[in-house]
Amino acid sequence: MTDLKITLIRSAAHRLPEQRKIVKALGLGRVDSTVVLPDNAATHGALLKIAHLISVEEITK
Repeated sequence: MTDLKITLIRSAAHRLPEQRKIVKALGLGRVDSTVVLPDNAATHGALLKIAHLISVEEITK
């Protein structure tokens, strides 16, 4: 099973409201904040919409 380590590398300020909601829903607050989420279809869908704001690393358990 794999997880994804997601880091916010660009600010969500001055972005579309939908993108700001996705950033907040993923648990990312400030620039350089990091969360670990499961690797599933729902996560991938959210990440595609904010791909220009984040960096993603795959973590294997």
